[in-house]
Amino acid sequence: MVRPSMQSKILNCVFLWLILVPLASHLEAKVTKSDFGNMPDGTKVEIYTLEEGAIKARVMTYGARLVSLEVPDRKGKVADIVLGYESLAGYTADPKSYFGSIVGRYGNRIAHATFSLDGKRYQLPANDGVNTLHGGIKGFDKLVWQGHEIPHGVELTLVSKDGDQGFPGTLTARVRYTLEAHALKIEYFATTDKDTVLNLTNHSYFNLAGEGQGDILSHLMMIPADRFTPVDSGLIPTGELAPVAGTPLDFHHPTAIGARINDGNEQMKLGGGYDHNYVLNGKMGVLQQAARVVEPTTGRVLTVETTQPGVQFYSGNFLDGTLHGKQGHVYNKHSGFCLETQHFPDSPNHPKFPTSELKPGQTYHEVTVFGFSTAP
Repeated sequence: MVRPSMQSKILNCVFLWLILVPLASHLEAKVTKSDFGNMPDGTKVEIYTLEEGAIKARVMTYGARLVSLEVPDRKGKVADIVLGYESLAGYTADPKSYFGSIVGRYGNRIAHATFSLDGKRYQLPANDGVNTLHGGIKGFDKLVWQGHEIPHGVELTLVSKDGDQGFPGTLTARVRYTLEAHALKIEYFATTDKDTVLNLTNHSYFNLAGEGQGDILSHLMMIPADRFTPVDSGLIPTGELAPVAGTPLDFHHPTAIGARINDGNEQMKLGGGYDHNYVLNGKMGVLQQAARVVEPTTGRVLTVETTQPGVQFYSGNFLDGTLHGKQGHVYNKHSGFCLETQHFPDSPNHPKFPTSELKPGQTYHEVTVFGFSTAP
């Protein structure tokens, strides 16, 4: 028989447990800052470490890059699942891979390095054949942002002057990385003092088996999109919104990335694999699922949600074994995949695409959430 006083103590303990356990699952992520080296001109680069439960992310101010992302597998074993380098020197010596970076002003391609806005034609630097890729020769990925700690994470700020890489308007961009509830959230904000175009995205390469642990061809990909934007030989959208049905680009049902990657479909030949923008079915500006990826051997699951109208699925086709990443790992073809939530490529030259214009008085605001779980 339990005495009344003892019963009261037990009830109080149970009450406290019911209160504290939910709070413990939403504890604020621990954030620490340290130096990560210096740029050739002496500018200091810092790195922020975010820890929440078993998940740890590291974000540096050079390129506002996600340097590492450690998550557990179905057995609780933790591994870093994003490609990259162990030192700042690795990133500054690699101008073409964009590992983990925030790309801008305009992520993806702009045809013939030019666009018109308000009746004026703007010329950009061509750094991808005749086209502009990821903002030009010195895009946001190659600049040092200003960082400061915020609840659950870090906020990074960059001011891009009028005429930077040919784009009009002085743009102030802010990117927040936060860790909460088994997810990495990336939130984008921007304002401008002149009409401009803008398309910010994160260019992380994922390998859910662990970076450097082989290719991603056995990963099961699901993208709930009915249409995509076909490309020409320069990987520029033709302007068409084509159905994925009946093509190797149909990922309505979970399918191994490598199952159809060498298909004779013309789009697959042009991309050398997957390098295509998917038109998401939901309403732009509302958080919706863009993809779900499962790695069968570890059970790691990545779920991507976004407010953006599209997601670029890239299967690491241009990785060729010449890059040596963390721990000397060789990054061969298909060593990682990207899911770049975004506005459509070359939107400034396609009036029928969702507009990527930003005007004074407006605030650009987009959200992408990378959620992590495990499958049996």
